[in-house]
Amino acid sequence: MTDTPPLPDFDLYGFTPYRLAVAAKHTSEQLARQYRDRFGISIPEWRVLVHLAHSGNTSVRDIEARVAMEKYEVSRAAKRLREAGLIERKENPEDRRLIILSLTVEGQKMMAELLPMAKAHQAELEKRLGDAFKQLEAGLEALLNETK
Repeated sequence: MTDTPPLPDFDLYGFTPYRLAVAAKHTSEQLARQYRDRFGISIPEWRVLVHLAHSGNTSVRDIEARVAMEKYEVSRAAKRLREAGLIERKENPEDRRLIILSLTVEGQKMMAELLPMAKAHQAELEKRLGDAFKQLEAGLEALLNETK
């Protein structure tokens, strides 16, 4: 018979990494419902599109590193977006192993409609958080700078 050690007290609902993950998923899903209903795209597809809108031509590797997605997620999302005519891919002439992605004209048109939705979502978050928003931003900046 083995003795099971008692578990120490642990407040999961007060554990910051858990709370950050839940809050991120919740706020992301609020926006995702809007663009999923209007444009039929998923969260990974949104992340690829918004990164391309922000950065222009870029590699799958760069998107993977910057948006915290696995390579397979970026590749799958890019494939669906390419099939939908929203992005195009080309070989990098300097390194043929790298694939460069960019928005098509149709992708740019979609993002011209979608980015204002994202800005409105951001404004709503800021309004809901009030004075706490600046503190949250400062805290997130400190956490994100640790990973650089």
